[in-house]
Order: sequence, then structure tokens, then C-alpha cells
Amino acid sequence: MSVTGPRIEVMHGVNLDQLGRRDPAHYGGLGLAELEMEIATAAADLGLVTSFFQTNHEGAFVEHLHDLTVDGVLLNPGAWTHYSYAIRDALELTGLPAVEVHLSAVSEREAFRQVSVIAELCCGTVSGKGPDGYREALSLLKEALPA
Repeated sequence: MSVTGPRIEVMHGVNLDQLGRRDPAHYGGLGLAELEMEIATAAADLGLVTSFFQTNHEGAFVEHLHDLTVDGVLLNPGAWTHYSYAIRDALELTGLPAVEVHLSAVSEREAFRQVSVIAELCCGTVSGKGPDGYREALSLLKEALPA
């Protein structure tokens, strides 16, 4: 059975391909493929259709944002969240509803992680809830989509 509904791009940035190897206290124990399966299930429950992208190359992340043809974007740029004005500008160019999501509680970590250069372009930010945070982020994004 295929799901039809608003199309959501889920974009994972730098080092998120290393989930499962990274500090489980901050990032949990799921690998990226397992996380994406959970996200896809949560999205389908909400009537959303997901596609996924991950890269460790900032320019590829920017170019992927330039090429989006979806209804909304859920993004975890990883460390780029805190300093990449190139990603910020590319997100702004999309004009799409967006939600920022982080597995770890970035507001409780190092000072540099407490800054997000994309937050003001997003209709919401979810952090510190592990994989469950993606379900909340999808709900926020669904609410922000045009009727």
C-alpha cells in the first residue's frame, strides 16, 4: 500500500551517518538506517511521505536544499547548525516550511552548540528527545504546511 500525502524531505548533516558509533549518551544507539525507518513510520502515521538525504559535505547539503521539490523539510544539519550561513541562506531560498531537530539536548551542551543559525527560519525546533523528537518535529511540520 503506498502512502500519499504531503512530501517531506528529511535531511541529515555531517556525522549523522555515524549514528550507532557516536556517544550513545547524546545520540542513542540507533544507526541512521534504523532512525530513518522510525521516521518513515511516524510520518506515514501522520499521512506524510518522506524521502531522506544525508551528507558529510556542506556544499552537497546546500545544493540539495536548492533542488528540493517537496512540501516541507525536516533538518538536522549536525554541527553545521551552529555556524553554516550557507545552509541558512539555502534554507531561506527554499521558502519551505521547516523544522529543526536534534537527537541531543543541544541547549544543555557546550556553549557553541547552543547557537542555531537556522532556528529563525524554522517553524519549530525539537531537541533532546532522541528518536522520539522526530515524531514531534513531523507533527510541528504538518501543522505548518499549507492547507
